[in-house]
Amino acid sequence: MISDLDRDVLPRFLATPVSRISLVVSQIVRSALIAVIQGAIILLVSITLGVRVHTAVLGWIVVLLAAALMNSAFAGLSQGIALLVRKEATMIAIANFIGLPLFFLSSTLISIRQIPHWMQIAAKFNPVNWGVIAAREVVLPGTDWNSVGLHLALLFALSVATAAFATWTFRAYQRTI
Repeated sequence: MISDLDRDVLPRFLATPVSRISLVVSQIVRSALIAVIQGAIILLVSITLGVRVHTAVLGWIVVLLAAALMNSAFAGLSQGIALLVRKEATMIAIANFIGLPLFFLSSTLISIRQIPHWMQIAAKFNPVNWGVIAAREVVLPGTDWNSVGLHLALLFALSVATAAFATWTFRAYQRTI
C-alpha cells in the first residue's frame, strides 16, 4: 500500500469506477492467497518428509484456512495503518511493535502450559494464538472441533473488523486528496 501511495497508484485507481471497498479488500484477499500458497508449499514439503495429520485432508484445509484468516486479519490492519501513516519506516515500526509481542505471547514457540500464568491469560485474547490453536488442533490426535471452530470464527471476525478499519482509513485517505 505504501509503495502504491509513493508511486501515485491510488489516485489513478480512484479515477476509475471501481468500488472503493474492492480496492481495499482486493489487497487483503491477495495477501491471504499468498499465505495459502506458501502454506500449501510447506504442507507438501512436510508430507514428503513423512509428517502425518490425524484428520487427513480436512486437517490440511483447516491449517490453510487458519493461515488465510490470520493473514487477512493482519493485512487489513496493515492496510489501515499504512493509509494513516503513509511512511514505510513508521509502518515497519508499528508492525513490529504489534506483531512481535503477539508472536511471543502465543503458544507458537512453547507449550501454553509452560509459560507464566499472566501470559496464558494474554494468549486467550491473542489472534496469533487463535491461529496456532486452530492449526495445531487438527494436526494432533484427539482434535477438539469445537475449539477449532471457535478459533476460526474469532479469526474471521477479526478479519472482518480489520477490513472495516482499512476501508474506513481508505475513505479518510480519499478525503485528503
